[in-house]
Amino acid sequence: MISNEPSYKERRNKRWIAISLLPAVALFIVLTAFPVVNLLALSFFHVEWREATSAFSFVGLDNYHRLFSTEKVFWDGVRNTAFFAVTAVSCQMVLGFSMALAVRTAGSYGRAMLTGIFLLPIVVPPIVIGTMWRLIMGREFGLANMLLRLLGLGPVDWLGNPDIALASVIFVDIWHWTPFVFLLMLAGLESLDGEVIEAARMDTRSRCQQIRHVVLPMMMPTIIVTLLFRVILSFKVFDEVYLLTSGGPGTATEVVNFSIYRTFFRQDQVGYGSAMSIVTLFAITVVIILARGLAQRRAAQRSTVS
Repeated sequence: MISNEPSYKERRNKRWIAISLLPAVALFIVLTAFPVVNLLALSFFHVEWREATSAFSFVGLDNYHRLFSTEKVFWDGVRNTAFFAVTAVSCQMVLGFSMALAVRTAGSYGRAMLTGIFLLPIVVPPIVIGTMWRLIMGREFGLANMLLRLLGLGPVDWLGNPDIALASVIFVDIWHWTPFVFLLMLAGLESLDGEVIEAARMDTRSRCQQIRHVVLPMMMPTIIVTLLFRVILSFKVFDEVYLLTSGGPGTATEVVNFSIYRTFFRQDQVGYGSAMSIVTLFAITVVIILARGLAQRRAAQRSTVS
């Protein structure tokens, strides 16, 4: 009679697996779970600083009521952040994939040269990026307006015009983060089965059909992971906005993280800033779950059709 009871060796292996996971679990609790719980707790308090000490007063849901009823700047930031994420990530995915295809089909020398050129923006420190693009987009002495003057066109206030300031910041973010997408896409293309690609090339299909019906379905896992990474990072945008426009003019480039930064560090509203952070964290989590589910469903549908 065969027993379903696990053997001593299996029990010992499970015990060692549990023990080996303890450091990672402890690290997660200390560095992730505890700060989030602490942030949630602070969101129910009003915190005042008195003579280098903090005074806590419980206010319940008042911070959340204020956020959803009277706050305008934060919700302008939510709208701008959503537009920023959709626009920037869409452009980065298309450009990054196109650049990876170009490098993949280039010769060995051209591949090395193009890869080095394409990766340059991502290695530049954010403070340098902000300074460089402020000099390029300056109204009076910026390089972009100097080129426009040579063409007989008037100067453009790239960062001071509310109608185009957000588009200018999005352009800088696309320039900065497209190499990240390119790198992951190139790694995904390099890992594809060469025999399948060669068979598709020898088929009667055109280049576009090869990419649509063969390369894209095989690249879908890489595309999903890259998309999730970029969606998460785009919702965390702060550097470009802080260095280029500081949320201005008005609320034209206001984003969620800049609103939270100003509430925490300039206005010293710890409880209110914590409520903003919790709402933002919840919204980003929901967006990521929905995006991941939708991407996986579409990938499954494509693989079934193929």
